[in-house]
Amino acid sequence: MVKPKKATAGSAVTDLILELFQVNNRLLTAGDRLVAELRLTSARWQVLGAIVATERPQPVAWLARDMGANRQNVQRIVNDLEQEGLVAFLPNPHHRRAQLVDLSERGRIVYDRALKLQGPWAESVANGLTSKDIETARNVLKVLRSNLETQAEDE
Repeated sequence: MVKPKKATAGSAVTDLILELFQVNNRLLTAGDRLVAELRLTSARWQVLGAIVATERPQPVAWLARDMGANRQNVQRIVNDLEQEGLVAFLPNPHHRRAQLVDLSERGRIVYDRALKLQGPWAESVANGLTSKDIETARNVLKVLRSNLETQAEDE
């Protein structure tokens, strides 16, 4: 008779990561649907959010770093947003080629409309969870992200 293996933190985190992949795919699909009427996608909305989160206009490379994303992908999205009139490029006094990205007035309006759609949606997704449950999950994810960042720095 084969004894079942004792669950380890490594096997538990593997199961968690597999679940996160599925959740991420569903989040992206749900986000795309939620903001489709605003001519946004989840990726565009995420970049707009990163721009809003900065204290002042930033170069694309800094936005990508803060998002944990690939610079080239963020650049492509920022270029699309600029074509749509949602962001504007500003001169960077510290670097001629790395322009700064700022939200346009139209971008602010679209972003604010997306947030109004997101509020009720987030409440429905949180159904059955307590604030404590959500905070615990957030803390676990923060530690996982920190561990991954540390590993990347060590490489």
